[in-house]
Amino acid sequence: MKLTKELWGTSPCGKEILLYTLENESGAYVRLTNIGAGIVSVVVPDKDGVLADVALGYAEAASYFGDGPCMGKIPGRYANRVALGKFTLDEVEYTLPVNNGPNHLHGGPEGFQNQNWESTIKDNKVHFTYLSKNMEENFPGNVTVSVIYEWKENNTLTINLSATTDADTVINLTNHSYFNLKGEGDGDIFDHILQLNCSNYLPTDETLVPTGEYASVKGTPMDFTQPKAIGKDINADFNALKIGKGYDHCWLADNFEDKQLKEIAILSEPTSGRVLTISSTQVGAQVYTGNWLNDSPLGKNGHKYFDYCAVAIECQGLPDAPNKPNFPSQYLKPGETYQQTIEYSFKTTKI
Repeated sequence: MKLTKELWGTSPCGKEILLYTLENESGAYVRLTNIGAGIVSVVVPDKDGVLADVALGYAEAASYFGDGPCMGKIPGRYANRVALGKFTLDEVEYTLPVNNGPNHLHGGPEGFQNQNWESTIKDNKVHFTYLSKNMEENFPGNVTVSVIYEWKENNTLTINLSATTDADTVINLTNHSYFNLKGEGDGDIFDHILQLNCSNYLPTDETLVPTGEYASVKGTPMDFTQPKAIGKDINADFNALKIGKGYDHCWLADNFEDKQLKEIAILSEPTSGRVLTISSTQVGAQVYTGNWLNDSPLGKNGHKYFDYCAVAIECQGLPDAPNKPNFPSQYLKPGETYQQTIEYSFKTTKI
């Protein structure tokens, strides 16, 4: 494994923006940045051995600060939505910045994704750490966060997420990478085949906040229990799809067991033969079909990204769990360690 580090630019506050490259013996590689502990590139072969970058990313380092799509990064302190930007913990109501209609999204404007993380290379892995101070974006507690990336010889990227706190708080972490298995900037993802090991999803209100119900996917356009083209039902006359202009919902992992790594999604693309298998220890996966990518900053290789040109499958705790007592808890207390794993495994098949 070859690991390199280079200076990519300077942040608005004068800190170094770094770019890490992890390349295995086959020549496949991943690029990471300390902005939001994010993924910049994933370059893997197709069925004929031709390498292509299948992860969306920006041409300029500065574009990663304050972008709407949260491109490839680790959002936090609470990924996804918190209804009306409010939650109550230990009988204290906390009011968060509202940055997505009436709701709080991805930790707010100054969330983890828009911070320069500390970083180092150790044991062939890239380690990112960030201290989220008490009341940052109005979340309680000083929270120390760690994200460790490992790229393996079999083209598997493992992401280990962990956090500790000195006061009761809430936390929900994910990786927000967007994938197009034909190659970033190469058309839409309607022909990508998706299978989810998820028999239920979370219906939402008109602002994409879960109602608190668990709903069966059976007989609906939300059913990906068998492999199905993403574009097959995306324009169906179904309220959930109309609300989000496509898929932007959380599915519940079947047979979820705490801290157990389980396969939750398989994404494949017939032309290239690339297959992405996603495994996670998390209870849910938010599938977002890039419904609002038109105004993204300029992409790599001069590509202009557009709606539906990639899909994000964000393994995470459930959205708005702090306000939904029937959802699995996302509370973190002193002495506890939040610990989750996400795994992206890339292979090829003759489809």
